[in-house]
Amino acid sequence: MGAFLGLMLGLGLLLIWHGLATAAAPSRARRPPFEGTRERLIQAGLPGVSPVQLFALQGLAAVLVGVLGLALTGSISVSVIFALFAGAVPRLIVSRLRHKRQADLRELWPEVVDNLTSGVRAGLSLPEALTAIGDRGPEQLRDPFRRFGADYRTTGRFNDCLDRLKATLADPVGDRVIESLRVAREVGGTDLGRLLSTLSGFLRDDARTRAELLARQTWSVNAARMAVAAPWLVLVLLATQRETLQAYDTPTGTVILFAGAALSFVAYRLMIRIGRLPEDRRVLR
Repeated sequence: MGAFLGLMLGLGLLLIWHGLATAAAPSRARRPPFEGTRERLIQAGLPGVSPVQLFALQGLAAVLVGVLGLALTGSISVSVIFALFAGAVPRLIVSRLRHKRQADLRELWPEVVDNLTSGVRAGLSLPEALTAIGDRGPEQLRDPFRRFGADYRTTGRFNDCLDRLKATLADPVGDRVIESLRVAREVGGTDLGRLLSTLSGFLRDDARTRAELLARQTWSVNAARMAVAAPWLVLVLLATQRETLQAYDTPTGTVILFAGAALSFVAYRLMIRIGRLPEDRRVLR
């Protein structure tokens, strides 16, 4: 009886594992390598930079700073620490550009929807109103909509053109706007103008609320960043004295340096997570 129960338990666990593996395998097969990094680069406004180029830039920055630090200080431990920091700088810059671009686009989308509303009420079709954004919309969004217009004139496939526009923009708010337009076109009716007006109001309220929260939390986030950076600025000052740096090349000094770097990284990530507002995710791809 015990052997039979053990066999059934093992068979049940095997079936559960097989079901989970089968469900996860197709999504992994469809997901290209470095897709997340590629999407972050597009969201940062760097579509011409590939993930491999970003990784190469990180490695180059780490090597250059490591060699320069070794030449100036003569300390292997200190040079390695600052090389690791330098290797993370390009990714931090991409993250900074990504958040800035998303904040800028969040302010621009209500204007885009207002332009669409005006075009639709003036008698333009929805594809024509979208194409017109490339001429009289916000400067930062004109190029993607110009490409949409050229694509639509070439193929005439509205849904496929919308999909390519979404991929070009790679913006969560843009995904919601585009999917609303897709549904409005498929359903039809005479309420498109009212739908666009309501959507514009929602987007403005969301942007205003998020801007107020960001303004209130900026001072605390900047103070936390300064607190994380302060010990390493002191280490830079100490790097001018070779006698002081000799202590960091001992086993104990090396352990202290790397433990401090690990604690600084954990503290920085924890600070970012605590102070971060809920981030829009691209759920309508």
